[in-house]
Amino acid sequence: MSKSGRDEEDVRDALVKDYGTALRESTLLTTFSGLLFGFFLNISITSAKQFTFSYKIIILIALFNIMIAMCLFVMPVIYHHIEFPYRDVTKFIRRSHRFIVFGFLPTGISLYLGMVLAFSQIINDYAYLVAVVPFLLVLVLFQMRK
Repeated sequence: MSKSGRDEEDVRDALVKDYGTALRESTLLTTFSGLLFGFFLNISITSAKQFTFSYKIIILIALFNIMIAMCLFVMPVIYHHIEFPYRDVTKFIRRSHRFIVFGFLPTGISLYLGMVLAFSQIINDYAYLVAVVPFLLVLVLFQMRK
């Protein structure tokens, strides 16, 4: 085998490895968002009568957001099956990355609203402020990594 053939094969192996990583990340995030969706759905069914109208709206927004996130997280797998076989693995990885990154915002909103719901039973309206603390802590730790 020629040297250029071997180099092309090495590049292709690296791209396939990246491709597999993107699909595994998509699977993990889809599972996480599915569990979070189930949590909110369970709350909305079993405890809806206990919540005020504003908390019912919070649950509705959280369910809507996590459903959007779950759809975005599963898109790399759907895209893989629609476009298979494709020639440009780099294009697939780039698009998968975008789907996953766009799913982070609705996931974060759902996590925040879940914290608000959990804390609101204990500290009422202060829950909106206290629920921000874990996100601020992660932001500070992220900035300190540099």
